[in-house]
Amino acid sequence: MATVLLVRHGRTTANATGLLAGRTAGVRLDDVGRRQAQRTAERIAAVPLAALVTSPLERCRQTSRAIADAQRAAHGSVPETVVERAITEADYGEWQGRALADLAKEPLWRTVQANPSAVVFPGGESMPTMQSRAVTAVRRLDAEVERQHGPGAVWVAVSHGDIVKSVLADAFGMHLDLFQRIAVGPASVSIVRYGEHRPEVVATNTESGDLSWLAAAPAPSGDAAVGGGAGHASTDDRPNTARP
Repeated sequence: MATVLLVRHGRTTANATGLLAGRTAGVRLDDVGRRQAQRTAERIAAVPLAALVTSPLERCRQTSRAIADAQRAAHGSVPETVVERAITEADYGEWQGRALADLAKEPLWRTVQANPSAVVFPGGESMPTMQSRAVTAVRRLDAEVERQHGPGAVWVAVSHGDIVKSVLADAFGMHLDLFQRIAVGPASVSIVRYGEHRPEVVATNTESGDLSWLAAAPAPSGDAAVGGGAGHASTDDRPNTARP
């Protein structure tokens, strides 16, 4: 099975000022977000990517460009970046562009927090629709990557907080009403493998740490490791083979 790295875009000007950007045009990474995207790109550069997919919104395109540049510097080439509309931000409808502090006073806010499967944003989409389109796209893309590049392939999907959370909830087998228990920070990396029997959530919301093991690890088995397995060797765990 292939491995997908679910990357949220870096921090934006809207994030920093407490606005719900949604699909508003022109929302870009701020200085902090650009540094976050660069650090994430450097982490991911430890493994050559089979595919790089992004939401069409500018903040995700900026993050994906940082990843592509780091791939090119590390490996001399980079896969073509594919824009996938199905992993774009939720359509928040009339909530788009409003301050989160004001939205928290709306009656719908409590439903978003406790019962998101019942939420339809006024003038926008429902949260189940958001999850369905995103999960369907990620699973489809993952199958295409594995078919073209083999079960050891690693690819990246750059998307948005609620989108990544909804994909992780599906991989965990969680009801959408529980997805607010999942945290997905700016420029974080979460790792999922879709196996023959079930998805495997390898990591969530990571902001640091070695990813080079992904390049050296054998293709994962479709079976779960009873007892937890041996894990993977990081660069710190590998024997020092340097000659004196």
